[in-house]
Amino acid sequence: MSRRGENIYKRKDGRWEGRYIKSYTADNRAKYGYVYGKTYSDVKEKLISAKAVPIRSTPECKLKTISLNEVLTLWLLSVQRNVKEATYARYHHLVEAHIRPKMGAYAVDQITPTVIENYINELLSHGRLDGKGGLSPKTTTEILTIIKTAIDHAQYLGYGISHPLSKINIKKKENHIRVLSASEQQQLERVLLTNIDSIKFGVLLSLYTGIRLGELCALRWDCVDLNLGIIKVKQTMQRIQNTDPTEERRTKIVFTDPKTQTSSRTIPLPASLLMLAYSFQSTPNSFVLTGSSEKYIEPRTMQNHFKRISQESGITSVNYHALRHTFATRCVEVGFEIKTLSEILGHATVNITLNRYVHSSFELKRQNMNKLTLREPV
Repeated sequence: MSRRGENIYKRKDGRWEGRYIKSYTADNRAKYGYVYGKTYSDVKEKLISAKAVPIRSTPECKLKTISLNEVLTLWLLSVQRNVKEATYARYHHLVEAHIRPKMGAYAVDQITPTVIENYINELLSHGRLDGKGGLSPKTTTEILTIIKTAIDHAQYLGYGISHPLSKINIKKKENHIRVLSASEQQQLERVLLTNIDSIKFGVLLSLYTGIRLGELCALRWDCVDLNLGIIKVKQTMQRIQNTDPTEERRTKIVFTDPKTQTSSRTIPLPASLLMLAYSFQSTPNSFVLTGSSEKYIEPRTMQNHFKRISQESGITSVNYHALRHTFATRCVEVGFEIKTLSEILGHATVNITLNRYVHSSFELKRQNMNKLTLREPV
């Protein structure tokens, strides 16, 4: 069975066959090459190698008839070798779910700024797959970047195409960052410390270390050193789209290195949290959230647990990531040095910490304003 846009087929004899454009004739007709293998993966690897060779054409051939579908296939085959599995799965999902259905059939030379702007407006207004409104500016920007990058890759491979899309940008919407107030945090901690279990302990870890949700779900006890009072962030967990057509499940859980080099880090545990940690300590290979080496809790499930806990605490309109923002805000309020905070959060630069995660609470604003005093004239 062929995969849409990839030109990979399973033959009647059980082998797999892949087809690619090898060259173009003077009258702009494609000449195809073929690769074969015992499995889908074998053929895909061979196609990657074959398509890495620039396409030959005569000087008269303008190659303007290549479709965006073909360009996207070339690009996906190229990036698959150079990015993490989760990153590729994200690219693959955006291409298959959002780009190919609406834009794939366009010849690249037909993709004008007007066409793209109409497409972007459609995504922003009603681009969600569940029909419940538009995509976020962030996701729409990802999609536009993929289109631009894929066309650039086709140019690199020797296609004589151009696109006037470089100046098209999407205005980012200012997102309201939710940070728990001091009283809300007290309410939450009261619920967490009542009949505390490993799930509630995990929420406290996020609230007092700023660890990301995926990092928490992947955390095992061999990365928690209670003698030194530290946790070592070495992995993250996420559910991604399954891009292998031979697999029945549409998604799967993967464990990967943290998102950036600086995300692999060591975080000191607050003394109050260290005492709690001793009561949940388990075997080295066990997950912190379950105490089992085989059973884990994935991020989506942990979010549902947190939703229940926050409702029990009487806190509304809050998601799990707010714990990380709350941690950063509390650190600033007690006088953390920004460089130290940036390293604990695992940021590549201090600017990321300042621009995204440092939120001055109203209480802190009031304290600072009260430092200003009106001097009576002498």
